[in-house]
Amino acid sequence: MKIESTEIRIRGRNINVPSVRIRNCTVITIGKWLKTAQLFDEELVEEADFTDPVGFISQLRKSPLLADVFTFAKRPEKSEPDFEFLFRWDNLAIVSTTSFENWWNALPQESRKNVRLAAKRGVVVKTVAFDDSLVSGIKKIYDETPIRQGRRFWHYRKDLASVRSMNATYLERSQFIGAFLNDELVGFIKYIRVDHTAVLIQILAMEAHRDKRLINALLKHVIELCEQQGISTLTYGKFNYGINQNSSLSEFKRRNGFIEVRFPRYFVPLTLKGKLAVSAGLHHGIQNLIPLQVTTFLHKTRSRLLNVVHRPSSGLRP
Repeated sequence: MKIESTEIRIRGRNINVPSVRIRNCTVITIGKWLKTAQLFDEELVEEADFTDPVGFISQLRKSPLLADVFTFAKRPEKSEPDFEFLFRWDNLAIVSTTSFENWWNALPQESRKNVRLAAKRGVVVKTVAFDDSLVSGIKKIYDETPIRQGRRFWHYRKDLASVRSMNATYLERSQFIGAFLNDELVGFIKYIRVDHTAVLIQILAMEAHRDKRLINALLKHVIELCEQQGISTLTYGKFNYGINQNSSLSEFKRRNGFIEVRFPRYFVPLTLKGKLAVSAGLHHGIQNLIPLQVTTFLHKTRSRLLNVVHRPSSGLRP
């Protein structure tokens, strides 16, 4: 076992971090003063590749990877804690995809109306291949505005090669769905199959066509496709981010049938420093010591400032 280098993306920037291979998994370390080890692309690791966490941790301790703490999560469908390691509750936004009809009938009337509105306004949604045409269309969507959801959009004006590279991951398990208006790509979704779950990686649409409810139309097609492919659940990031819980994104998830599913995330000290940090609660990061009310205020203030600064140049609503 030897130290390798793995490229990861943090806040839109690609950086290389130390890593090792244990069984079929890549383990990376991040952090400066406290080095935390975790599975690379943890949410995309299939169950057969990460079994027996206790034995896995034993191998990690013997590896040359210099980490202070190892963190891993249980799968959401197995949400009860069954290890003696310290944990805290994590969460995901999840919707069942076993029956499109059940999902559709449970939606609020407004959500179903938005899907129909997209079709009435000429939006065509279909599965698409990953090719030059799709990459060019994605870049055009990326370059529409530098601000999305009240924060700087990391992919704004990236070169075509970077756009291709970041969207070409896990192609053998990926599905792309596009929303088209007059044959122009105006929105897209990428999800990756992980066992019997679809992990939604990107869902993006042009702000200029917000009135056409592109995201609603895309999501409907995803639920239909997941049922056809025998996929039982779709995950869409976290349900509760701890800040700005009444954001438009959170409300969108609620209105489209997503629920919060909690599961334990474990933290295992590997060194004395790691043990002290975990005991003091520092393994969650310094930012977690800031009161929630303060963090929420800062995020909302940042969002308002960015929208004011960029509104004249983008000409788009936030």
